[in-house]
Amino acid sequence: MAFLDVQNLTKTFGQTTVVKGVSFAFDKGEFISLLGPSGCGKTTILRMIAGFENPTSGSIEVDGQDITHLKPNQRQLGMVFQAYALFPNLNVGDNIGFGLKIAGMPAEERRARVDEMLKLIGLPGFEKRYPYEMSGGQQQRVALARAIAPRPRMLLLDEPLSALDAKIRVSLREEIRAIQLDLGITTVFVTHDQEEALSISDRIVVMNAGNIEQLGAPHEIYNKPATRFVATFVGQLNSLEATVLDPAAKTVSIDGQAVTIPQLPANAAANAAITLTLRPEVAAIGTRDGNDITLTGTIADVTFLGSVIRLRIALGRNILSLDTFNDQRTAPPARGEAVTISLASKDLLVL
Repeated sequence: MAFLDVQNLTKTFGQTTVVKGVSFAFDKGEFISLLGPSGCGKTTILRMIAGFENPTSGSIEVDGQDITHLKPNQRQLGMVFQAYALFPNLNVGDNIGFGLKIAGMPAEERRARVDEMLKLIGLPGFEKRYPYEMSGGQQQRVALARAIAPRPRMLLLDEPLSALDAKIRVSLREEIRAIQLDLGITTVFVTHDQEEALSISDRIVVMNAGNIEQLGAPHEIYNKPATRFVATFVGQLNSLEATVLDPAAKTVSIDGQAVTIPQLPANAAANAAITLTLRPEVAAIGTRDGNDITLTGTIADVTFLGSVIRLRIALGRNILSLDTFNDQRTAPPARGEAVTISLASKDLLVL
């Protein structure tokens, strides 16, 4: 039996349906990300799981219990908000222990649990500080500790890192994942940041316009996108316009350069226009073992990204982005330089 089971969940505001019959199920201990652009319905789903929104229809079960219509305080769930939501008039210790106090835990046990939480989030000795005396990253750690102090059945995270700067975001998401693995707590994480979702999730639900586009492990989402939306939303993607030359031989033309690809749509006819996609990291300058397609082009742009250099190569009307590692011993190609690139036909996806 699934630990979290959401079936046919729908939410309508007035005449607008923002969640459209969504269903998914996850096992205990999984880290699940709801990923999608603003307005796709991911936060609304999280709020319905938490009990802050009532579903128009559908059901939500946690550990075999139907919680669809329970009040938030009856669900035994912990939630971390985007804006921290710490009590400014309470110090760190009292913020973390707030839920424990409401639950009637004796003061001595409460202090011990607060100390345990402070060690878990790496802030021992901070119990007397107030939120305004702490950085954003520290405040979010306190919010996380407050959410898990009552030992909830499940942890809900609503874009908890979006207000932090880039380096702190990376560090804190790794800490959140480490804590989640240590506790073995089922976690639902809402984000619009694809890198966050790919880096820390067991499975990802990619959403668009109130629907699930794809559900799968990060490597499945990235390497085998099920829809055009997933292919373009998750990660960088090249889209190359091509023309079918011979459907039987599966040959196509990319800016006048003939290549053979593994598959074509069943209804593809000669001279039909198709779109081929591939990730920037799968192509290489020159030859590479396993690459069976070569194309020629001209360097249109060079972008230095630290460990990676992104090249934009004009094949004709198509522009292909290619990522290569920065080699301190070798200068990158210059703009205007003619180059040959290679790629594996198996890495081409027909949309």
